[in-house]
Amino acid sequence: MTDRVLTATTHAHPAGPTVVTVTGELDYYTAAHLRQALQETAFAAEGVIIDLTDLTYCDSTGITVLVTAYHRAQASKAPLALVGLNPDLNRVFGIVGLHDVFTSYPTVDEAVAAL
Repeated sequence: MTDRVLTATTHAHPAGPTVVTVTGELDYYTAAHLRQALQETAFAAEGVIIDLTDLTYCDSTGITVLVTAYHRAQASKAPLALVGLNPDLNRVFGIVGLHDVFTSYPTVDEAVAAL
């Protein structure tokens, strides 16, 4: 088994939204890190941006964590945006219909402007 590493760091963007930056591999073994970071994140009117620019891999467990964040955002009436979907993840989102669920942007700045 290879060492899987995922980091999820949270910071407030100067314009107001909370940005959760995800780096590494999001899978069964690492999903708890992102799940915990999102549980500790306030889903408020300013919105939440999940920056996946440096995500190198995502399996179905990782997608489940993202969908759970979507449901929490809906329940809180908080805007939620994803940023930086790589071509592989973008393709998976298209296949399973998640482009109809999530709003995504190429960059954090574009997401901030839209929120």
